[in-house]
Amino acid sequence: MASVSPVVPVICSARTTPRTRRNHLSRSSKNVGSRKQKLSKNGGGLGNVVEVVQKDVEFIKAGFSKGLQWANRAFRVPEVSKKVEDLIWLRNVEDPNASFFQFPTWPQPYYPELSGVDLFMADLKALEVYAGYFYYLSKMWTKPLPETYDPEQVTEYFTLRPHIVALRLLEVFLAFVSATIKFRISRISSAADEDARENVSDYNFGIVLKETMLNLGPTFIKVGQSLSTRPDIIGYDISKALSELHDQIPPFGRVEAMKIIEEELGSQVETFFSHVSDEPVAAASFGQVYKASTHDGVDVAVKVQRPNLRHVVIRDIYILRIGLGLLQKVAKRKNDLRLYADELGKGFIGELDYNLEAANALEFTEAHSGYTFMSLPKVFRHLSKKRVLTMEWMVGDSPTDLISVSSQESKQKLLDMVNKGVEASLVQLLETGLMHADPHPGNLRYVSSGKIGFLDFGLLCRMEKKHQLAMLASIVHIVNGDWASLVHDLTEMDVIRPGTNIRRFTMDLEDALGDVEFNNGMPDVKFSRVLGKIWSLALKYHCRMPPYYVLVLRSLASLEGLAVAVDPTFKTFEAAYPYVVQKLLVDNSAATRRILHSVVFNRRREFQWHKLAAFLRVGATRKGLNSLVPSNTRTSLTQSTKEVAPEANLANLALRLLPSKNGLVLRRLLMTADGASLIRALVSNEASPFRQQLCKIIADILYNWMSQTLGKFLNLSPVMVSTGANEYEPILRDRRLRVILFKSLNSAKKDPVLLLRFCLSSFVLFFVASAMAFRRMLVFIAGAYSGRFSYNSEQIAVTA
Repeated sequence: MASVSPVVPVICSARTTPRTRRNHLSRSSKNVGSRKQKLSKNGGGLGNVVEVVQKDVEFIKAGFSKGLQWANRAFRVPEVSKKVEDLIWLRNVEDPNASFFQFPTWPQPYYPELSGVDLFMADLKALEVYAGYFYYLSKMWTKPLPETYDPEQVTEYFTLRPHIVALRLLEVFLAFVSATIKFRISRISSAADEDARENVSDYNFGIVLKETMLNLGPTFIKVGQSLSTRPDIIGYDISKALSELHDQIPPFGRVEAMKIIEEELGSQVETFFSHVSDEPVAAASFGQVYKASTHDGVDVAVKVQRPNLRHVVIRDIYILRIGLGLLQKVAKRKNDLRLYADELGKGFIGELDYNLEAANALEFTEAHSGYTFMSLPKVFRHLSKKRVLTMEWMVGDSPTDLISVSSQESKQKLLDMVNKGVEASLVQLLETGLMHADPHPGNLRYVSSGKIGFLDFGLLCRMEKKHQLAMLASIVHIVNGDWASLVHDLTEMDVIRPGTNIRRFTMDLEDALGDVEFNNGMPDVKFSRVLGKIWSLALKYHCRMPPYYVLVLRSLASLEGLAVAVDPTFKTFEAAYPYVVQKLLVDNSAATRRILHSVVFNRRREFQWHKLAAFLRVGATRKGLNSLVPSNTRTSLTQSTKEVAPEANLANLALRLLPSKNGLVLRRLLMTADGASLIRALVSNEASPFRQQLCKIIADILYNWMSQTLGKFLNLSPVMVSTGANEYEPILRDRRLRVILFKSLNSAKKDPVLLLRFCLSSFVLFFVASAMAFRRMLVFIAGAYSGRFSYNSEQIAVTA
C-alpha cells in the first residue's frame, strides 16, 4: 500500500519573502521607476495618475465582466431579462388581431344634484365612467406596434407606454454625460503642448462618440454611419473615427441567429444549407452575415436580422421626433423638422423587411444589367423571408481592405474602383433614376474582374425625370462657373423654396464660390468643398434637402474621400464630367440640348469655339466617347491620340463625329447657332487646329485622286496610294454639313469684312492643301521611278 506523504505547510516570516512575491515587488519597483521617468518627462504627475486610474478601472471592468458572464449562465439572466422586457413593453397583452381604437378623452365629473343620495349616485356614475375609461385604455394596450412606420400610430403606441420613453431618455442622457466625462479626461491626459492637443482633440471626440453610439444600439449606430460619410459637416477627424462603425459592430450569438433562420424558413438549418460558418463574416447595425453553402454547392451570404429590432428602432425614432419638435420650437424654424425623423423612420423600418430588400435587389439588378462594369449579386427568393435574406456570395476587396494594404497595386485598384463608382452613381442619377441609397464603403466591393460590386439594397431612391435633368445641368454649370444658372438648377431640384430671394441667394453663392480657380476648363476644387458651400447657404436660406439630393451628394463625397486617401490630387468633377459630356452629345432630347446650348452659346446665341473645344477636350478623356465615331475611323482616331497634338486631336474628333450617326446633336447645335458667329469662330485663331486638320483632309483627298489617276497613266503600283482619305470623304460629301455651311455664309453676308476673311482663309487653306498634295505626289513618283533603276546588292559578287 502506497504511503501518503503528509502535507507540510510553508510558513513565511515577515523577513523571508517568497520568490514570487520578490519578483512581483521587483517588477512593481521597475514599474514605479518607469512611471517616475515618465513623470519627469511629462512635467507633471496628473497625467500618470489618470493613466493608473484608467488601467485600474479596465482591470476591474474585465473581472466584473467575467463575473457577469458566469452569473448569466448560472442564473439564466437572459431568459429572465427577456420575460421582464416583455412585461415592461406589455407584449404579453398585445393582440395582432386587435381592431383600431380611438384614444379616449378623460371623463368629466358628474355632479348634477347636491343631495346625499344623488351625490352618492353621482359618485357611482363617475366610478363607472372611470372604470370604463381604464377598461378602454387597457384594451388599447392590446394594439401592437404597427408593421409600417406611421407617425400617428407610433405616437399613440408610446403615449400608452411613457415609462419606455422615460427609461430610454435616461439611458441616452447618462450615455452622453459619460461620454462628456471621458472626453474631458482624455484631454487632460493628452500631451501638455497645445498643438498636439488640438491635433488629437477632434479624433478623440470621434472615438468617444463612436463608443457611445455602439453602446446605445442599432439606431444610433446607423446614424453614426451616416454621419461618417459627411466630413464636410462634422470634420475629417471625427468622420475618420466614426467610419470604424462600419467594421467594429459587435455580433449577437450564433444560437439565436440559427433560431431566427429556422423560425423564418420553417425548418432546420441543415435542410437548406450544407454548411454555415461558425462566426459571422460581417456584422451590421441591423443584422449580421454568415457565409454558407447550399446543397448544390453554391456559396451564399445569409443575412440574419438582430432580435427584437423593430421595437428598439421605432422607439429611438420616436424620441428623435420629440427632440426635433422641441428644437423647431426653440429655433423658431418655419419647416417641420420632425419630417426628417419621419423620413428616417420610414427608411429604417423598410430596411427591417428583407422581403422588400430582396425585391429592391431584383429591381436594381434588372435596371442596371446592361452596364458591364457593375457586379450585382443574385437573390435566392426561396431562402429569403422577412428576417432572413440569402444572396450570392460576392468575392472582392472592400475599400477599407485596399486602403490598409497601402501597396501600389491596391492604390490602382482603389482609384479604378472610385472611377467606376463615380460612373455608377452618374448612371443611377442620369440614366436609370434608381439610386442605391446607402453607398458607404462597407457596401462596396472591387471584384477581381475589375468591376464594382454593390451590397445591401434595403433602401433605394427613385428620382423624377425633372430632378435628373436638373442634376445634370448643375454639374455642367458648376464646371463652367455659371453660378446664376446653378441657382436655377437648385430651384428645379426643389431645394430652394418658393419665395426665397433668388437675387441675394445668387450673390451669396457667387461670393462663396467666386474664388474657385479653373484649370484646363475644370474647377480646381474638391467636390466636398463645393458641397460644404452649398450646404451652408442652404441652411442660411432654410432650403429643403430632398432625399435623392442628399444621397447623390453623400455618394460622390464618400467616393472622393476614398480616392483622396491614396491620391490627394483626385477631383470628382474630372472623373464625372466626361460621362456628362457623352450624355449631352448622345441624348437628343430638348432638355439636354438646352443644357448644351447654355454651354456653347452666349446669351445672344453666338457660337463660342473655346467653349466647344473645352467641352470636347474633357469628353476625349473618356474611352466610351470613341464609340460615337464610326468603327472604320476608330483605329486611326486612337492612333492620332498618341501621335498628334491635343488640339489637332480635338479637331479630328469633331470632324469624324460630325457626319456620323451620333453627330446629330452636334449638327443641330451648329444649325441652331448664329451663322455669322459660326463663320467668325472658323476664322479665329482658336480654330487654327481645326483649319489645319481640315487642310490635311483636303490634301489627303487630292493626293488620293492624283495618285489613282497618274498611277494608271504612268503604270505605277497603287501600293503607295493613301487610304486615309476614304475616312474623310463623308465630311465633304455630307449634304447636311453643306446646308449648315451655306446657312452660315448667308448670315455672314451682312458683314462683308467677315465674308472677305472667310474667303481669304478658304483660299489659303486650299492652296496649302494643294501644295501638300503635289509635294507628296512628286515624292511618290520619284520613289516609284527610282525603284526601277536600283540594284539588288545580292546579285553583285565581290571577289577578293
